Formats: sequence, C-alpha cells, structure tokens
Amino acid sequence: MNAEFYQGNRQRLYDSLPDHTLLLLFSGSSIRKTADENYPFYADRSFLYLTGIGQEHTVLMAEKDGEEVQETLYILPPDMLAERWTGKRFTPEEAKARSGAAQIASSGEWENRLKLLMRSGRFERIAMDLYRHDPEDADTESIRMARKLRKWYPAATLTDISRQIRRQRTIKQPCEIEAMREAVKITRDGILAMMKASKPGMYEYQYKAEFDYALAQHGCLAPAFPSIISAGANNFCIHYYEYTGQAKDGDMILNDVGAQYDHLFNDVSRGWPCNGKFSERQRLLYTCAYRTSQHMFSIIRPGMKMADVDRLAREYNFEQLKAIGLCDRYEDVGRYIWHGGAHHVGWDTHDLVDVDIVEPGMVFCVDIGIYCEEWGIGFRLEDNCLVTEDSCENLTASIPRTIEEIESVMGGE
Repeated sequence: MNAEFYQGNRQRLYDSLPDHTLLLLFSGSSIRKTADENYPFYADRSFLYLTGIGQEHTVLMAEKDGEEVQETLYILPPDMLAERWTGKRFTPEEAKARSGAAQIASSGEWENRLKLLMRSGRFERIAMDLYRHDPEDADTESIRMARKLRKWYPAATLTDISRQIRRQRTIKQPCEIEAMREAVKITRDGILAMMKASKPGMYEYQYKAEFDYALAQHGCLAPAFPSIISAGANNFCIHYYEYTGQAKDGDMILNDVGAQYDHLFNDVSRGWPCNGKFSERQRLLYTCAYRTSQHMFSIIRPGMKMADVDRLAREYNFEQLKAIGLCDRYEDVGRYIWHGGAHHVGWDTHDLVDVDIVEPGMVFCVDIGIYCEEWGIGFRLEDNCLVTEDSCENLTASIPRTIEEIESVMGGE
C-alpha cells in the first residue's frame, strides 16, 4: 500500500468527525510474555489500515477545527542503544513517506500537545477507537487512555469511532483486492506443497513445515493466522494447534491456512485423504461440501443479507447430507455442521465489519464444513468470495478444490 492509500483512509475518517473534535489513535505496545521477554509486537490492525505504521508506541493525533484538520504522527525517537537490541526505528522521513502524515513528532510530545489543546477550549470531543471484541478482553491502550481522559477532562465528550473505521474496512479498495490476490498465490503454493508431500505416516508438524517453507520462499515469514493443520480424529477440534498427530492410511487431512501480502490476509481451507485417494464415504461427504460451495458462489450477489448467506449455506448443505441418507431432519444438522458458513476477511482473518447487506467490494469466506464422527471424517472447504457489481468471484478457485484436481495433484500429475 502506498501513502495515498493511507491518506485517503484517514481523510474519510476525518470527514465523518464533527467539528471541534480531537482524534487520538494508538498502535499499541508489546505484551510481556515471561520474565524479561515480550511477545513480538503486533500493531492494532485499524491503526495500520489508517497509517501503514506497524511500530509500537506510535500515536496519531488529528485536530479538526472547522474545515481544517491538522494531523501529527508521534513516533519513537531515534535511540542508538535501543535500536542495537531491538532493531531500527522509523526515521521521521521514513514515517512520513510511509504514512503520508502531514507532521511527524516524537512520541514523548503528544501528551503535552493534548493538554495544550484541551486547555484552549476549542475541542469539545475526543474521538478514539474503543472497539473490544468481548467485554472480558484485556484493555487496549486506547481503552486505558480513555479511562484517564474521562478523569482529566470530565467536560469533554468521549466518542467511539470504531464503527466508522469498521465501515470503511468492510469495502475493499482495488489495491486491497490486488494484495489479497497476491496472498492467494502464496497460499496456493503452501497448500500444493502439503498435498504433494502428503502420505500415510506423516506428522501434522511436517505438513505445517511444508506450508511454512513455501510461504517463506515468497518472503511471507509468518502466516496470516496460526495455521490449523490436523489429521484423522484431530479434525474434530475446529481450532486445533497441536500439530503432534500422525496421519494413518485413509485419514483425512484438514487444513485452515492463509498467507499475508502487504498487510492483507486470506483464509482458505482444504481437505484431502493423506494417501491421495478419496474413499467412497470421503467422496460422498466431500461432494456434499463442494456442491454447497458451488451453489453459494452461484447465488451470492449484492443486496443479500449476510445472515442469509450463512443460513442458505447451512440449508443447502443439509439437503446434500439428506440426499446421501446421513441426516433426515434439519433440526439434527448440528451433528454435522458445527460452525457458520461465512465471515469477512482482509485486515484481520475475521475482519471487522459494520454492514449487514452484501455490497460490491466485500470479501468474505464461504466456509463449508462437514464433521461426521461416526464415519471418522471431518474437513472443511473454505474459499474467499469477492462481491462484484452483480455477482461474485471466487478468489481462491485456483487452489485445487475438486476431487479430480486434488487426486491429480497428489498423484504427481
């Protein structure tokens, strides 16, 4: 993404703010792991979407006073000793080139600027991103700061602008879609590597190693999210991360994986028999999932409700299971369908959104899972759906998904 992309994202956010509003956003800080060791820093994704800066202790302050908006990006100052230990920091010139921010200052200065502005009496509101996925989640830096600001400036109105940011992130711009297409190419190589290496006796961690190595060859040093790779009975844990199981002859391999490119993620699931040949029962169930997926890509179009995408996927999948004699009553379909059939993807694996109606530019996963414990078969077929002006496109169709394509790849053709 270039600076114009980030500038445009910020401008749309500024346009949504009332006059006399002070905007305050934080990149976050690294979290303690143990003793004197921290987890690798992972920037707030909305902050990254707005600035392109993934460095900790970065603050964006924008002052909207009438039609004028003055923005300043506060970054860590140069520190030779700190950089010797933890790596190079952005210079002001680099931060400006990356973000397109009008002004760059040291991170130690923003609080003094805030005090000065609030004493001026020109600002009635402080706008912050106070999004929290779950009330029990640990406080973000923004939420901690909001608590302080309420004490320091009780007369000011504190507003949560996370909904506007989510609304912007929901509709992908052409450059974002192009980045997601590049991520698909990388993911495809990783899945192909696993398929080609697959054989009875292979451990889950060996599948993971194949995927990680393929991504690293593209400079993608970490997947979009922790890879889910399992074999046999482990497939019945939807979010499985142990990688210790061994594939037995005839076991299905389940993987739910994705690469990232230029900050954009994708999320793809494929399932295959470790020996490269679908058994009769595996073929029956996989065909149910494949037909459901194909059906969904044939009907998704602008104007639908996202809730209907999920409902229709579940209903059609049930009809397929009923046709093979596995499930006669819709009330019982929960025995075989364990999760929803759609979720947005982009800057997060489960992307933040604020639109209930399907619109052009949305990208979401069509995620068809079947878990049949009595047959010992569990897998999912998950693809990324780009909504176009009058229909949709399967962004991940190039990753083998039919029985014939999978068996051909695994047979060395």
